[in-house]
Amino acid sequence: RTIERFKKVLLKEREEIIGDVKQIYESSQEVGQDGIQDIGDEAANVYTKQILLTLNENERMRLREVDEALDHIKTKTYGICEECGEPIGLKRLEVKPVAKYCMPCKTKLEKEKL
Repeated sequence: RTIERFKKVLLKEREEIIGDVKQIYESSQEVGQDGIQDIGDEAANVYTKQILLTLNENERMRLREVDEALDHIKTKTYGICEECGEPIGLKRLEVKPVAKYCMPCKTKLEKEKL
């Protein structure tokens, strides 16, 4: 069934995100652990850690989106636009399985932001 296929895709993406976050966390712990540093090295390490932690925040946001989509599958509301209540096109879901809005509503919401 189509929903089962999307569930598998979302669960796989969830696993990848969690793996990425673990890898980023481990990398951020290693930065700056290589001996005596001057002020330039220290500044570069702080900057690198900030970038890694920002990536981590992006991953958390992606994970939240995946979890929300999985919740929608459980409640049988997956693929329904949160704005108009109409089905989200299959092609849109294939491109973006975490989509919350159909294309007309997504376009309308983006125009409202401008």
